[in-house]
Amino acid sequence: MLRSALIFHVLSASVMAADQVPDFSREILPILSDNCFQCHGTDPKTRKGDLRLDIEADAKRMKDGVAALLPGKADASEAIKRIVSTDPDEHMPPAKSHKNVTPAQLDLLKRWINGGAKWGEHWAFTRIEKPKVPASKTNAIDAFIGAKLSEHGLTFSPEAKPEALCRRLYLDLIGLPPTPEQVDAFARAHRQNPESSVQNLVTTLLADPRHGERWVWEWLDASRYADTNGYQGDNERTAWPWRDWVIKAINDNLPYDQFTIWQLAGDLLPNATKEQKLATAFVRNHMINGEGGRIAEENRIEYLFDQVETVGTVWLGLTFQCTRCHDHKFDPLTMKDYYSMIAFFNGTPVDGQGRGGQTAPVLDMSTPGEEAKSQAAQQRVNEIAKEVETFELKRWPRPEGKGLEESEASKLPGNLPATLAKTVPSKRGVDALLESISYFKEKDKAYAAVLQKLMDAVRKRDAAKNNITKVMVMEERKEGPRDTFLLVKGAYDNVTTTKVGMGTPAKLPPMPAGAPNNRLGLAQWLVARDNPLTARVTVNRYWQSLFGVGLVKTAEDFGVQGERPVHLDLLDWLAADFMDHGWDVKRLLTQMVMSWTYRQASGAKTDAEQYALRASLYAQFPRFRMPSFMLRDQALAVSSLLSPKVGGPAVKPYQPEGIWEEATFGKVKYTPDTGDALYRRSLYTFWRRIVGPTMFFDNTPRQFCVVKAMRTNTPLQALVTMNETTFVEAARTMAQRLLQNGALKDDDARLTQAWRLATARLPKPTELITLRSALERLRSQLASDSSGVKALLEVGDSKRDEHLNATEHAAWTSLCLMVLNLDEVLTKE
Repeated sequence: MLRSALIFHVLSASVMAADQVPDFSREILPILSDNCFQCHGTDPKTRKGDLRLDIEADAKRMKDGVAALLPGKADASEAIKRIVSTDPDEHMPPAKSHKNVTPAQLDLLKRWINGGAKWGEHWAFTRIEKPKVPASKTNAIDAFIGAKLSEHGLTFSPEAKPEALCRRLYLDLIGLPPTPEQVDAFARAHRQNPESSVQNLVTTLLADPRHGERWVWEWLDASRYADTNGYQGDNERTAWPWRDWVIKAINDNLPYDQFTIWQLAGDLLPNATKEQKLATAFVRNHMINGEGGRIAEENRIEYLFDQVETVGTVWLGLTFQCTRCHDHKFDPLTMKDYYSMIAFFNGTPVDGQGRGGQTAPVLDMSTPGEEAKSQAAQQRVNEIAKEVETFELKRWPRPEGKGLEESEASKLPGNLPATLAKTVPSKRGVDALLESISYFKEKDKAYAAVLQKLMDAVRKRDAAKNNITKVMVMEERKEGPRDTFLLVKGAYDNVTTTKVGMGTPAKLPPMPAGAPNNRLGLAQWLVARDNPLTARVTVNRYWQSLFGVGLVKTAEDFGVQGERPVHLDLLDWLAADFMDHGWDVKRLLTQMVMSWTYRQASGAKTDAEQYALRASLYAQFPRFRMPSFMLRDQALAVSSLLSPKVGGPAVKPYQPEGIWEEATFGKVKYTPDTGDALYRRSLYTFWRRIVGPTMFFDNTPRQFCVVKAMRTNTPLQALVTMNETTFVEAARTMAQRLLQNGALKDDDARLTQAWRLATARLPKPTELITLRSALERLRSQLASDSSGVKALLEVGDSKRDEHLNATEHAAWTSLCLMVLNLDEVLTKE
């Protein structure tokens, strides 16, 4: 709330003098949207008085000598009369709406009307044009930020110290902290040539394979990626090959427009590759409802809703979900727009049936080991099937070249004639074999035995095939797309007669000329140069990842209810430049982190209000808590426990007992992995949708698309970072690393190294004194607590060096855990 109030203060300070006309998009439209559009907006079902205030012609239309807005005549405008009226029946907004036009807003409205009531367009719906960069000797980002700072009498902060800047770059670009040696190398280079040193480090980190592992996280949240289906059944799925594809695409710097097209319509590209088809698993990352009694068609419609709303959030930054049941109350989006978007996705074979995580269409992504196991199982079936065939030919002789239907087998009861006569043994299923075994187990035990042998082999073959990694992807039905109709309140079984075709929102520019009218055309429309939203929405999220908050704070809502950016010109310049340079993400990141805006010191937080104001305008780097996944990876890295393995199936690190069991009524038991799997990067952690990994506080549950990270600071987080097994084990291993290092000759050397591993800088003399005191206190306390020492040193699966003195090791473990929980270590400075 504080930051929002400060931004409003900043915007207010930017308003023109009292005798100048307010800007419609920046100052008037938000007032109308907040207070008027609920009853006088796009939705005809809730519209009052046959009056629309979202359309200029309607708002200014004269009816019976009255107009809501009379240009040049504020006091004669009916809207103003209603706002100032003291009659409860006349006053607007009505009391029951709990809305209110403030005196300051009323003044803006009056000045705007008296100034001619010049209409405008919501900024996010206007074509992206590249603004002129303010005169400056710096780069474009700093020029725009610097110009805004000058308006408010502020200046940039000094550059962050080399150690802080190095750590910031490592955490932002690869998600892991630098080693002391890497910090020293950067600091030496920085002293010689600051600009070159930063550029070289950025280039190195962007080329590091760990870059993709860092930047995939936000995409996994946005794409609602998980390893299970969700809902009560929450069956498992194999979606990890898609996750690994995203990591590779990020590392390969696949242009963002192609990144978009592949994920939404890779299967529709000419001569689509397996990789392009795999990319479309993005669309199938939705939850799957396999609960008993659920209706397949209801499921299918829910999946379509999720797909369209995800696209609307990720690429358009619009609250599309509002139009599932009615025209949008605030933005120019209609139900027809919503269902026209649904039509793009309504042509797949997905029918809503099935409860597994491999519902068709799927792509075979089997590993060599899985394929070999499946082939071996099939070979075994073929071998036993020959035994069965030989047995049957002896038992039921027949003319040469004829099937068993020409033998006595045709007289068997039930389905047995069909089973035996028309199906070769190698193709018989479990049900057919069960029936045969049941009939012959007393009549012909030898035959029943060979059939049992075949059935056992068939079951093993089926299990091997079912365990092959398959990923749900997109493809079109051979019979063509289904018809799409508007639904009453989004109910699958309440279909209207209003049929719609594939189409994009009428308010936005049309699809590019020549684009196919299908998902591929939709994807091409999203990244077309005339689309006013995709590039803005995208660069805003990258800015959000680096600076903690986007240039548009409401990253999920670029509509009229969203926040208008203070630095709109900068946003538009970045968006236009991003498109003009081939949607090059690594180039975009380089621009951002090379800017002085990014390289500034975070500043001392002495005055909260002044700090927040300066941070909002980027007069200093905004200091904020790191996400939980990065805190865990940091602890593993500084302790040297972190596994370097990339990709593959999800792993199960430590988790408190009973979490899965409680959520699944005891049906699913959590069994942690062992060895290196416990120390993989956080992004590889198995994600059960109904109860996410417990160590990732403040993270989306991945049940639906989320593009704005949550960030809070509660005591519950400290319970994790001070007590969760990974953090305690990391502290123990970090302590062992210090004690085993022969180059560290005394306590001060070890304390200094511990501090540097965690913070990237040397401790101040006063900090070193505090560390010494803490270490001595811990030694004293643990000397008489042998059971506590033993318990602490047994935390975690990794083995400790038994040659180390136990009490000393425990004291240093507690000291390292304290260091890992320093505010500076938990925060991106």
